[in-house]
Amino acid sequence: MSLRKVILMLLCSLMVLSCSVNKFIPEGKYLLDDVVIVSNTNMDNAAKAHSYVRQQPNSKWFSLVRVPMRTYALSGNDSTKWLNRALKRMGEAPVIYSEELAERTRSNIEQMLRNDGYLHATVDLQCDRDEKKRRAVATYYLHERERYYVSEMNLVTEDKELERMLVADSASSLLKKGMPFSIERLENERKRITDLLRNNGYYRFQKEYITYIADTVHHSDKVKLTMNIALFTPSADADPVKHRQYRVNNIFFVSGAGLYLDESMLAQCKVMPYGEHLIYYKGDDAVVRPRLLASNTYVERGELYSQDAVERTQNSFVQLPALKYSTVRMVEHTDTALLDCYIMYERNKRRTVGFELEGTNTAGDLGAAAALTFSDRNLFKGSELLSLRLFGAYEAVSNLRGYTGERFLEYGAELSLRFKGGIASRFVPAEKRMLMSSTMFTLKFNTQERPEFDRKVLSASWSYLWSKREEATHRLDLLDLNYIYVPWISETFKSEYLDSISNRNSILKYNYENLLITKLGYTYSYNSSLDKSRRHERVAYSLRVGAECSGNLLYLGSTLLNASKSSDGQYNFLNIAYAQYVKGDFDFTARVRIDDRNSFVAHFGFGIAYPYGNSRILPFEKRYFAGGANGMRGWTVRTLGPGSYRNSGTNIDFINQSGDMKLDVNIEYRSHLFWKLHSAVFIDAGNIWTIRSYKEQPGGQFNIGSFYKDLAFSYGLGFRLEMDMFVFRLDAAMKAINPAFSGKEKYPIIKPDFSRDFALHFAIGYPF
Repeated sequence: MSLRKVILMLLCSLMVLSCSVNKFIPEGKYLLDDVVIVSNTNMDNAAKAHSYVRQQPNSKWFSLVRVPMRTYALSGNDSTKWLNRALKRMGEAPVIYSEELAERTRSNIEQMLRNDGYLHATVDLQCDRDEKKRRAVATYYLHERERYYVSEMNLVTEDKELERMLVADSASSLLKKGMPFSIERLENERKRITDLLRNNGYYRFQKEYITYIADTVHHSDKVKLTMNIALFTPSADADPVKHRQYRVNNIFFVSGAGLYLDESMLAQCKVMPYGEHLIYYKGDDAVVRPRLLASNTYVERGELYSQDAVERTQNSFVQLPALKYSTVRMVEHTDTALLDCYIMYERNKRRTVGFELEGTNTAGDLGAAAALTFSDRNLFKGSELLSLRLFGAYEAVSNLRGYTGERFLEYGAELSLRFKGGIASRFVPAEKRMLMSSTMFTLKFNTQERPEFDRKVLSASWSYLWSKREEATHRLDLLDLNYIYVPWISETFKSEYLDSISNRNSILKYNYENLLITKLGYTYSYNSSLDKSRRHERVAYSLRVGAECSGNLLYLGSTLLNASKSSDGQYNFLNIAYAQYVKGDFDFTARVRIDDRNSFVAHFGFGIAYPYGNSRILPFEKRYFAGGANGMRGWTVRTLGPGSYRNSGTNIDFINQSGDMKLDVNIEYRSHLFWKLHSAVFIDAGNIWTIRSYKEQPGGQFNIGSFYKDLAFSYGLGFRLEMDMFVFRLDAAMKAINPAFSGKEKYPIIKPDFSRDFALHFAIGYPF
């Protein structure tokens, strides 16, 4: 079929769809085709005004085509037919232009400008209608005129105690002389003052007590601003009085009596004293140890009421695995400045058992994996979370000539214990007592039985995690031991790859010897979307930075003790060689929301590891690899790099396709299609490299002057099914530039080979 015929068919299809859309547009009405906002003086105001538009046009896939509306238009008027109902659910009804909503939009934008200091701003609305196509375009013209600025500020209140506190805190004020007269800034200052007072005992204070008077100076752009703080009004008939500072009197813990304070329910509870506190509980016990309750309570008896302390207490109780629900309620003493604090909570289900089952497919070899998990959320009555996970996997192995076995078997167990606080908490200064922290111990055993070898890994770790804010977390791996033990290697594997002079592979040999890894590491993570004050922003980003090292203390001890080295030139600890390296990782993702259905996501990842001292080669568990569902999607997992290295095609070449350095750059344009189905078009770039030159990996070493020639590129299309608990993802990608080849073969984007250059990935969750 010629290109001319294809274009003609597409035009005819669009005409038919346009006609089908018109049948849903009432007589005398118009489809809202576009909304345009124009400002000749300040483009930032035009961009900000888009959030005030009350009626948006129909959404477009990838901001290009209104597929959801076209899908809706394919349905008929008979709602009894399932096909019509399905098409309407999947699609989006045409947006009919509303003069009322357009006028409300115009008024809202005008008010936005005036609230931002443009006191005489006006907005004009122009609607251009196409009678033939029955389309309408709404254009809003912004006329800002002069902007007003604060020239003078005054505070007026009859409450002198309160006034002294605000004057002492004036350096923190959001209101400054010379600032634009912004209603938003004024409102934020009301909230700031309210928070300040409520954290200093003013339990009954509300922001409604704060009002402003703004006087404009004639024939100028100056504003004289006066803040008024009214006295407290106990009731409609009572005279105003000074605001009262409250102190905490008693603290009560209530278990099993609901989350609403009820005297009759309290009367049915047992009572247990703990220091200055009382614990009310139903049943045989109070769920957790009293000491844990007190240590997670930041409200203090005899201290001024603090809203922050109440919120931190509630957040701390929410993090206790043994508790399902919790809340903090304050009760005021009649005619006194005292408050009783009731911390109410309900127990969680203590023990749970979970089972997972999945199928696997590795290069056509089929298998299955299963895991059984047992959890106890209150092991020693201190809300400790104990988790025991037993797992196993089986996979048939084909095309391994010379080996007796035809299967891959993996099984093991993982035992972890996590509890709040820990030894490191003792070193936290008293003023930082609000840190959310936990300690975790883990033991793990894993064994792999393949036709080529048996490999066992025994791990033990001690980690400390803490955070000051929801959006930022810290993790310190105080101790992470990994003992890798290879009890058996097949004669074929040993003779052909480990001992053969013609085919000896030092990287491969190193990773099939017994090895001890002693890791010390730190990781910092930040996600701006978890910051409540920034959730409205169009741009969100996440950051992850990590660093680790291994073997330094052992190497220092071996050197000081003048220990002897093995035949391989390595020091041993308990007759086991230990790894020595340093490693750092950086991962950054930025998400830009274009509109409610479209967004742009960019990701940059970089990692580097350097073996030294007791190691010439990085342990396999710490090496980088490229390809797969979360990186270079044009390649299957562990099939790219390092550098321009080309896969030899053997079954064990994944050892050589690993490196000491990794670079990933990814961009995605994501669009909501319909229902819970989303899609993305993406471009990936990156590769891995080695720091040293290894003869087994020709072309794999990083060179600052020519590394860009080794960058691989791929592109593709993906679909995501966003369910309530999981995101199922399917990505189809093609290679664009393949550094493993030269000449024309290096650029499959020009002449692709589907069987060679295509990769399909199924995964759970977003790639970044």
